[in-house]
Amino acid sequence: MSGGRCEQGESGYAVLTSEETVFPFQISIMRNSPVLSLLLSLVVRASVCLAVAGLSIVAAADEKSVSFVRDIQPIFARACTGCHGGVKQAGDISFVSPDSILPPDGWVIEPGDAEESILFQRLISTDPEERMPPPHEHPEPLADHEVDLIKRWIQEGAKWEDHWARAQLSEEDPPLTTASADWAKSTMDHFVFDRLRKEGLQPSRVAPGHQWLRRVTFDLVGLPPTLADISAFQDSLKDVETDLQRETVYRSTVRRLLASPRFGERWAAMWMDLARYADSQGFEKDPHRDMWPYREWLINAFNQDMPYDEFTIKQLAGDLLPKASYDDLIATAFHRNTQTNTEGGTDDEEYRIAAVIDRLSTTWTTWQATTFGCVQCHSHPYEPYDHEEFYAGLSMFNNSEDSDLNSETPTVPYLENQKQRGGFLRTQRRWVARRDALDAIGRQAVLQSKWQPLPITQTESTTGTIDVVGREIRVVAGTVAVGSTYTIAAELPDYVSRLTGLRITIRPESDNPAEWPEQGSVLSRLTMTVVDQDGKSQDVAFDSAIPDYRNGVDGLGEADCDEMFRKGKRGFGGHPKLFKPRWVVAVLKTPLEIHAGDSLQLSIKQDASVTGGLSNHLRRFEIEWTGSGELAELIDEDDYRLRRDEVAKLKQKYKSFKGARVPVMIERRGPARRTTRMFLRGNWLERGEVVKPRIPDAFQPTDPAAHASVRNRLEFAKWLVSKRNPLAARVWVNRIWAELFGAGIVVTQEDFGVSGQPPTHPELLDHLALKMQRDYRWSLKQFLESVVLSATYRQDSRASQKLRESDPHNQLLAHGPRTRLTAEMIRDQALVAADALVNRIGGPSVMPPQPDGVWQQVYSSNQWTDADDEDRYRRGVYTYWKRTSPYPGFVMFDTPSRDVCSPRRIATNTPLQALVTLNSEVYSELAGKLAEACDSPDVRESIAEMFLRVVSRSPSDDDLRDLTTLYESLSGPSATDANDHRKPDGEKADEEQSDGAAKSVGLKPLGIVALAILNSDWAITK
Repeated sequence: MSGGRCEQGESGYAVLTSEETVFPFQISIMRNSPVLSLLLSLVVRASVCLAVAGLSIVAAADEKSVSFVRDIQPIFARACTGCHGGVKQAGDISFVSPDSILPPDGWVIEPGDAEESILFQRLISTDPEERMPPPHEHPEPLADHEVDLIKRWIQEGAKWEDHWARAQLSEEDPPLTTASADWAKSTMDHFVFDRLRKEGLQPSRVAPGHQWLRRVTFDLVGLPPTLADISAFQDSLKDVETDLQRETVYRSTVRRLLASPRFGERWAAMWMDLARYADSQGFEKDPHRDMWPYREWLINAFNQDMPYDEFTIKQLAGDLLPKASYDDLIATAFHRNTQTNTEGGTDDEEYRIAAVIDRLSTTWTTWQATTFGCVQCHSHPYEPYDHEEFYAGLSMFNNSEDSDLNSETPTVPYLENQKQRGGFLRTQRRWVARRDALDAIGRQAVLQSKWQPLPITQTESTTGTIDVVGREIRVVAGTVAVGSTYTIAAELPDYVSRLTGLRITIRPESDNPAEWPEQGSVLSRLTMTVVDQDGKSQDVAFDSAIPDYRNGVDGLGEADCDEMFRKGKRGFGGHPKLFKPRWVVAVLKTPLEIHAGDSLQLSIKQDASVTGGLSNHLRRFEIEWTGSGELAELIDEDDYRLRRDEVAKLKQKYKSFKGARVPVMIERRGPARRTTRMFLRGNWLERGEVVKPRIPDAFQPTDPAAHASVRNRLEFAKWLVSKRNPLAARVWVNRIWAELFGAGIVVTQEDFGVSGQPPTHPELLDHLALKMQRDYRWSLKQFLESVVLSATYRQDSRASQKLRESDPHNQLLAHGPRTRLTAEMIRDQALVAADALVNRIGGPSVMPPQPDGVWQQVYSSNQWTDADDEDRYRRGVYTYWKRTSPYPGFVMFDTPSRDVCSPRRIATNTPLQALVTLNSEVYSELAGKLAEACDSPDVRESIAEMFLRVVSRSPSDDDLRDLTTLYESLSGPSATDANDHRKPDGEKADEEQSDGAAKSVGLKPLGIVALAILNSDWAITK
């Protein structure tokens, strides 16, 4: 479309005007025809009034007092921190914190005396060598009023306040006037009214019942009200005589919606953006991942109104809870939504670390609206977060078992039956506990045994070259390929009479812990033969393996190290990385009697590898032997054998549980824990000092010891939602507010810091945060009920031209919210209107129709197959989400790709959006179904019912006239001629359309009217 503009028509439609308009409709209508003009008059994209922008409306500063946070800190952030901040600190000065600014350590400000303060002197200097900010950095000096603010601040004592977002919530609400008593329905309304009065504005009138019903239904359950809902609501209001009766009707409507199972689906869709939910692993190959059980957990959690503190703790650290339930493990999939790189030749440790960093940054973004990710390379440019504090936080997430493996380990099988879930957990815990106890007994025997280096006489490798260096065997030349075998010959001294075990110690190539981890090193299979002096050989059987420690349940490596005696790629060692020296003892089934002239021949198979075929072979290792009787006595003990048998049975029972493998978080324990070091300049290959877990000192700086007590994910999660951290409550209520009103009280939902926008209603934000935390005890449903029943929310969304000009984004809340529906809601509305929506809750992701050729799978034979059963009509929240090729019907309406956490969808308006809703198979099919559902002999009645189903109100006379005119234009002789030419076989346009599951090839006139209604401004807004 060129040279066009969008105007708001009296009937509520956006009228597109253009000298030349070309629009590719799926239905073929000749350009410049009256039908085209009529249809264009009904197709809407009210973008200007729906776009979200970053306007800040802040009350004027009090002339009697200067606020550091409100008035001074923004100036420092804009004009000073580029040279004197967290990244660059010219002259050892940083305006991020007071340490180098104010006494006793700072020297650039003399509190109470601006004239003697170097900062003020530099600001007013006319010498370009002295003036601050420097002319070459800022050609224009600070504005006079900014210099005056800084001067007054210094004169008033230069009080340095912490940022408002980290300030503790006051238990007492600020005093409010009674002027709003007649209008307000809740405490929050008083805050809004007082602000409007200061701006010389008044609230808008109460919204008509149909407008509020549509708004609240979409906000609470993400769907439009049904005909039954509309009728019941209208009937309830017929006999209302008092305000109390009216309030009862409204409240009962809200509670019905809050109790709907659809509530969980609507709010899960919001949270999935934060959780970067996807059904694929990401990166180049982007293969499938069974993540849908986590979505099911989300839906259930919202439907059960799980308190936000519990909701937080379970997702961040459900696996660390005492007696964690099966659902608690599924909840931790929140942080397994990180991407896994399955591309050949990539470094698993690099992408494991990338996932850990993403988890830390996502946590701070989701719960704290804090841009913590930039602290990876340096201290925060604008906030008092030190570089080291990033790695202190990272250490809390660095000990999960996942390692960027294609297998996604650790996982749990998805089990629908509660009894099975309980059985699985009991089996897993008993297996791990019994296995650990068995290993502890074995390690005690190992420590009591005497070990000596194995006297090696010969070494050989099928690829590469190995040799003895001191007491160790090392790869000294060449490349060792996957599948290689080391052959090692040894002769024990003549005084040795028997052999009971071998200990193999795998060492990193470097002795410097700062250079760990290294490429993985795994002993896949160990066999041994004894050769007597006559050359006769005899195989030696091993009984069991005793490791230094085990890690994991279903992963490669030490979890199943007994497999080093059988064929397979498991075995023992570090996979995919070696984090530290490891040892394992191979216990002989029976003691080997050694005779003079006997020699040993060991065969060590190297089958372990990572994606791309990189071998995880032994590069540096040592073999020791023992003839001590402790090991022999151990395996002969009846108790030990019974324990081993029990562990084996539990292992088999654990493996018998089958289901979709859901990636979850499992914490490494004891000696398996990783050491976290700082990355120099953020480079993961250059590691510095070891850091311990703690949270930034900026939170409650008066009690730094409390921060050091936060040592793991569980303690961190508990701190996040504790009273010690008020930021989480502010961020959560702001996010809910944005879902209801289109923009948050803090517009920058992703950034509550210095570089973000200040709250438009700071007292209201704190009031809501306190109510959520203290009064509602983190109940989302109680909070929503209070907001949607408030006078602020129930205002009419229609606004005068003057009000739209003075407050284009309704940040003052002088009228009700009128925002565009989300991508999922737009499609779901069409499903509901057409009586096509499938009411089933949960289950795997589905594949509704999308254009052919959109989903191009790299290195995969997987294909997008349009569902031809009820899955075709599931809610949008269940649509299969592939990161490299998201569902196009949603992407066009601003859904993120979900590669990373997305705290805010920014609404856009493009012609491509109209191409989706006017041309896609989904909407044309549903328009046809809507027309069929409403078809009656009276066309006006059919159109009126379609309008009511979609728009949630009866059409006005103008609406009905325009739509009837469109229908008549499509049904007349000229329309028939226009439609005849598009079909190669001359079929008529009103030919019976194909069934719902087939490809939609056209629409009847009534279907075209339905499509026009689905594309109207009234339809795509709430």
